[in-house]
Amino acid sequence: MSRQLYDTIGRGYDAYRRPDPRLAAAIAAALGAAASVVNVGAGAGSYEPADRPVLAVEPSAAMLRQRRPGAAPAVQASATDLPFRDATFGAALAVLTVHHWPDRARGLAELGRVARERVVVLTWDPAATSGFWLVDDYFPEMVAIDREIFPTLEELRRSLGPVDARPLLVPHDCVDGFLGAYWRRPEAYLDAGVRGAISTFTKLADVESGLARLRADLADGTWERRHVDLLRRDALDLGYRLVVAERRL
Repeated sequence: MSRQLYDTIGRGYDAYRRPDPRLAAAIAAALGAAASVVNVGAGAGSYEPADRPVLAVEPSAAMLRQRRPGAAPAVQASATDLPFRDATFGAALAVLTVHHWPDRARGLAELGRVARERVVVLTWDPAATSGFWLVDDYFPEMVAIDREIFPTLEELRRSLGPVDARPLLVPHDCVDGFLGAYWRRPEAYLDAGVRGAISTFTKLADVESGLARLRADLADGTWERRHVDLLRRDALDLGYRLVVAERRL
């Protein structure tokens, strides 16, 4: 995770980026029986399992200060230079963070180096074909930004070896406020606090024009007419993937 970025925008993450129990269950299943976990780019500590030893790694002091009382111990360090010996942990975990690393390949290699059994990465697949109305209709420039910074599955394979990429559906009432979390609650994106906890919004040159279009479409019913089918869905595939790489030491 970029230290400079999250020292600036990470101050409200504890309010808007709370772990969703359904996503937590999927991550815990992906970690399997690994006896210990290093959570790299840990932020405020979402999705750290409570049933085994965990050590968090996070470069941003602002994020470290938001870790809850009783959270796993944390060290301030970069994903690209983990201060641990080879195979120190049963599993290495990285949740929606690899796209912020200054050197993705080096960071991914570090995950593989310190894990004995498996590496688990929650990410977004730049090759995903499922559209998202927020991007398609209001902020199309997000596509170019995110496709540049998120690793492809091929990149993950080059760094980690064979991977199992599992679609992670986003529930309609997801409580973790990442970019796709509010796909059935469009009015949420008008909230500056919500947008402040989504890093891609901070990279847009012009946010107001897209917000104005969304505000107008919500007011006159255009959004609902276009997306009435979404109001019947409980979960949606927006391209998020849970990637699991077994280690072969």
